[in-house]
Amino acid sequence: MSHTLYETKIQRVQRCELAVPGSRPEMFEKALKSGVDFIFLDLEDAVAPDDKLQARKNIIQAINDLDWKGHGITLSVRINGLDTQYMVRDVVDLVEQAGHKIDTLLIPKVGVYADVYMVEAMVSQLEMQQGLKNRIGLEALIETALGMANVEDIARSGACGRLEALHFGVADYAASNRARTTNIGGLNPDYPGDQWHAAISRMTVACRAFGLRPIDGPFGDIQDPEGYKLAAKRAAALGCEGKWAIHPTQIALANEVFTPPAAEIEKAKRILAALKEAAAQGKGAASLDGRLIDAASERMANNIVKAAEAIAAKNK
Repeated sequence: MSHTLYETKIQRVQRCELAVPGSRPEMFEKALKSGVDFIFLDLEDAVAPDDKLQARKNIIQAINDLDWKGHGITLSVRINGLDTQYMVRDVVDLVEQAGHKIDTLLIPKVGVYADVYMVEAMVSQLEMQQGLKNRIGLEALIETALGMANVEDIARSGACGRLEALHFGVADYAASNRARTTNIGGLNPDYPGDQWHAAISRMTVACRAFGLRPIDGPFGDIQDPEGYKLAAKRAAALGCEGKWAIHPTQIALANEVFTPPAAEIEKAKRILAALKEAAAQGKGAASLDGRLIDAASERMANNIVKAAEAIAAKNK
């Protein structure tokens, strides 16, 4: 093992992240009671330009008025992009007026680490100004060719500060790469395999190397639950911890996929027990169900058990 190690900075249960437009305040209380792990109230793509200012007011009021923590929800806000006139007031107004109840800010279309640094510097100043006791984390959307080209540097540099997670934004990523699809997150019948495999894998490796959480983005067809589950399973297989929901019906699907099944947890515990017994006998490996298990098996099993324990603790 390398002497250079980046431990996971902040572990949060993030099996599913529900996107809620800031221009639709009637949806806030429904989202609050949806049973989702994570919610981001959206100021960016889901809000029309003419509605941006009111959406910001709606979100600030909802953050302050509703009991997000009491419903077990980690609360994030997706701010507008750094290339817009809205971003500065998004950050300032949110932190000044509701910063004590915000867990993270989600930065869209991050292309270089400097994009993250700009928001981080603003948040640090505002936290000092407001005397906030909590530390607001940052998450970044990797959804452009530039962002993916720089994803390792974004993860490496961000890991030293507030950055906690990277999200894969498939729709803008497809547009940025001029991919021949109008499908958000689904498989392309003209492509022999998973069109998004390489991108998600690269982002996930960058996250795991530098202690960040990798999260898969949206699946656009809310009438295709099986398609959503397949996309979630592919992301989980590559190491993602969760996936977005753009409709409440997708929450249970994500929770099912990203919660380790009971049989998988039981097998992981058996692996750990068998290796503990082998170690007591001076052995570095063991046999379980006719298969060799060793230190690598132990690390994989520990991942499953720790994830299950975190989910169980959240659900108490």
